[in-house]
Amino acid sequence: MASKEQQPVAEILVNSIYNAGVRIVFGIPGAKIDAIFDKLRDHSEIRLIVCRHEQNAAFMAAAVGRITGIPGVCIATSGPGAGNLTTGLVTATTEGDPVVAIIGSVPRLLSTKHTHQSMKALDILRPTSKMATGIDVEDQAAEVLLSCFRTASTSPKGSCVMSLPMDVAGGTSNIHTFPPNAFKAPLYGPAPTHSIQQVAEMIDRAKLPVLFLGQRASSAIVVSAVREFLSKHPIAVVETFQAAGAVPEDMANHVFFGRVGLFRNQTGDRLLSKSDLVITLGYDPTEYDAFAWNPNGDINLVHVDYTSCDYGAYYHPQIELLGSLRENILALNNTVTHVVDPAQHEFCQGLSKERTSWREKLDDYTSTTGKGLVQPLHFISQLQKRVSKDTTVTCDVGTVYIYMMRYFFAYEPRRLLCSNGQQTLGVGMPWAIAASLTQDPPCSRKVISLSGDGGFMFSSQELSTAMQQGCNITHFIWNDEAYNMVEFQEEMKYGRSSGIHLGGVDFAKYAEAFGGKGFDMRDSSEIEAVMDAALAHQGLSLVNVRIDYSQVKELAGNLIKDSVG
Repeated sequence: MASKEQQPVAEILVNSIYNAGVRIVFGIPGAKIDAIFDKLRDHSEIRLIVCRHEQNAAFMAAAVGRITGIPGVCIATSGPGAGNLTTGLVTATTEGDPVVAIIGSVPRLLSTKHTHQSMKALDILRPTSKMATGIDVEDQAAEVLLSCFRTASTSPKGSCVMSLPMDVAGGTSNIHTFPPNAFKAPLYGPAPTHSIQQVAEMIDRAKLPVLFLGQRASSAIVVSAVREFLSKHPIAVVETFQAAGAVPEDMANHVFFGRVGLFRNQTGDRLLSKSDLVITLGYDPTEYDAFAWNPNGDINLVHVDYTSCDYGAYYHPQIELLGSLRENILALNNTVTHVVDPAQHEFCQGLSKERTSWREKLDDYTSTTGKGLVQPLHFISQLQKRVSKDTTVTCDVGTVYIYMMRYFFAYEPRRLLCSNGQQTLGVGMPWAIAASLTQDPPCSRKVISLSGDGGFMFSSQELSTAMQQGCNITHFIWNDEAYNMVEFQEEMKYGRSSGIHLGGVDFAKYAEAFGGKGFDMRDSSEIEAVMDAALAHQGLSLVNVRIDYSQVKELAGNLIKDSVG
């Protein structure tokens, strides 16, 4: 706010971060941004987490944004430091995670010169974010950062970038920090009443309506409204991977028909193809392209979201309800008079049995006297028994993510996290660190993360960060010494694979080199004992799982036929 008193710009920005509700900041220092780090040291209520790579700092900030709803903050210096944020920021923007990135830049006098660490960072980062803005004069600092927070928090959420010249950071301004209420984005309202009524009547008439939940329906505030609707109107539900946890455990067997994505061969896909009315709530095509789940473009659709849809040949809803997801689902809850109960529908009854039929095969894998590599479904069933619905599980991209997002049950919002828009390798461990640090008190409960051996090495240096911060994490590596998700799809296309072989790392010893506890799970007979020991360890533990991917092609097989009845 304007004042006659001049304050250091760096102090104004740190106070702004605090007023925005941020209590954890991730970054790597450098000469062009060290004024911010210097002021952070004096702020007793903001915890500075020094990371090992800027990309991982952006991942951690995005996880904080996803879990808490308050934009996560990452800080990087100029040149390569700013450039290294690219993947983390585009992942956040694609997947709706609010992030504010503050990057350093050379002094204004040198901005047109060929000088040390000079790079057009905003030109590089602008396509990755909702907004990327530089500060030209000291008096802009507070307002630009405020705008970044408000833009990042406005749905659809995403990342925003502020470039701070080194000399501006060291200057002063009489435009001070804005109050906390200024950092909150304005709220949306419901769609027009006549549109709500029209959709309610469509649901009343439908013979098999389906509620299709997407990534923007995964926040706690939206999920609470969805659950209120389901309690009164038990409609059939399908989730995308990022909507995991919307349906509570006591309703799951009644209304939930699984998650869909990547390959069109799930029970949820069969339900969508049979439905005469699909209501998408917070759906984003980056999670599951409409041409994949609606290949004939003939599904009867209603679009409910903050913004208008990406209208096209495969996604053309009859009507769009725009505005607050929560307010619109609550409005429908009060207007709908009749929903076909899926428990009373013969087709749905068959799908319910089909959705959990994989459990019947577990007897083939659970003999404690048998030998052999660890089978994915056996591992998942044992992990499921050892976690509560409140345990946060973060999953990296790879074959492990397909198995987990299909077969691991989650009953609370944003407790099972994955990257499903950009499918970004390396997020598992950084997200687990962020999840651990956002607990109250920090690092007080076990967080579980999983990755393949390929994805893990993208961010494995953050084991050092996890140890330094005292995080309580157990990380499982599904290890086949290859980029398996690429491998099996190449083999399906070309009859062979190329460029996928890895190996050469003793992951248990690698974890111990950082001070963690390493375990090896070499065959199926060791699953329960090793899993129990690793989860019981207080602090950082890592398990090298020798995984059996011999049946992996089944993940993409048996695509459904649209004539299914």
